[in-house]
Amino acid sequence: MTRRYWIGILILLATFADLRAAGPVNIIFIIGDDISWDDIGAYGNGKVKTPNLNALARRGIKFTNMFLTTSSCSPSRTSILTGRYPHNTGAAELHTPLPAHMKFFPELLKQKGYYTALAGKWHEGPATKRAYDTLLVNQTKNGEGGEEQWISLLKSRPREKPFFLWLAPYDAHRPWSPATNGPRHDPALDITVPPTLADTRETREDLVAYYNEIARLDHYVGLLEKELAAQDLSENTLIVFTADNGRPFPGSKTRLTDAGIKAPFLVKWPAGIGAGQTCQSLVSAVDIAPTLLAVAGIEAGPTFQGRSFASLFRDPAREFRKYVFAEHNWHDYEAYERAVRTIDFLYVINKRPQLDNGGPIDANQSPSAGALKSARKNGKLTPLQEDAFRKPRPSEEFFDNFKDPSQIVNVIENKTYDGQIESMRKVLAGWQADTGDTTPENLTPDWYSRETGEPLPAKGKRGEMPGASKHADRINAKGPF
Repeated sequence: MTRRYWIGILILLATFADLRAAGPVNIIFIIGDDISWDDIGAYGNGKVKTPNLNALARRGIKFTNMFLTTSSCSPSRTSILTGRYPHNTGAAELHTPLPAHMKFFPELLKQKGYYTALAGKWHEGPATKRAYDTLLVNQTKNGEGGEEQWISLLKSRPREKPFFLWLAPYDAHRPWSPATNGPRHDPALDITVPPTLADTRETREDLVAYYNEIARLDHYVGLLEKELAAQDLSENTLIVFTADNGRPFPGSKTRLTDAGIKAPFLVKWPAGIGAGQTCQSLVSAVDIAPTLLAVAGIEAGPTFQGRSFASLFRDPAREFRKYVFAEHNWHDYEAYERAVRTIDFLYVINKRPQLDNGGPIDANQSPSAGALKSARKNGKLTPLQEDAFRKPRPSEEFFDNFKDPSQIVNVIENKTYDGQIESMRKVLAGWQADTGDTTPENLTPDWYSRETGEPLPAKGKRGEMPGASKHADRINAKGPF
């Protein structure tokens, strides 16, 4: 570490100490469901109507290189909650409960005197109940989008304590709601069709419903900010907005390309963060927990594999990570992929190359998937659109993120990149070895037909979890940084 680095850290710690002297920081963590980073206006999508999230970005800091550890709902959330990689949580697969010995960052906040609450989606397992004073998970009371209790929760909190709220809307997870609060979108005028999808009427109507749910979430963010202002809490409340994985469409959700694992990440905290900042530093979702704990003046402890990036709030140009890592495990279908990404390159390995990756069942049985299948019969798909059906898949993929930002062209055979490929092979293998990752032969099988979505005889049967044979849920090594 350089002298400049340590001076910066000392200045940051002194700043946070001064802020906490004026009162503990309140923290609101909003995690959208199945929302891609580029489906927010602040990230350049001029069609989607997200005025409140756009304002959040203008008044705080926008991270442009935040990466999730997986593009799969519950494993992504458990990774954030524990600050650990999915195979290190004991819950690497969809809808697997976290073991009781795990440490959850809201629990540490609670132990230090914070009032902690969760409202909305909750599927991280019963052991996580102890992390919250209040758990509001009744969907009828939370409303179709999961936001109905946000304001009442803020009003009913104990006034003598700082608070942490984990707000987990169902927006924008399928199935779509027939009616939503907030702006509506026109399929002809207000849609940007991603290059992974066919531009058809069915796709545009599918995307309209998705955009409308994002707009509903945005609407409630605006109401939340108004209530904070009414209670004179805006200045010293840190608000985070992010999402758990990419959009629920073929080519995004469950993918280890940027379409799946790159996440929106907006932070507003008037007392501690200057307005209008952008941070391009590479950051991982395992770093979120240590960061929020640091802001609250709490040591994360050895079980957290991430590191605090709170220094970026004051100096967004500072380099942070060199590598981020991600994994794709069972999510409706058998899978085993691992990835390492730098600013420049993405390297992916696939130990089940005989299988396609058209996304989970809600994506591969969607109207947009149907439109892709129809276009495919007529030979009208681009290589990126065709990729959802590709079988077998490459066992290795390598992408140049600057020359190929959509990560279309696999250059693994291009000799020009031999040095970079070999380097990233070693880094990924080192991360797997350090963190106890394994490749079981008897992975959880497909529960549904990849073509029709119909249940298969294996539905309900689980195989061996990656990392289980090495007790990776007890391994705290961070891996390369």
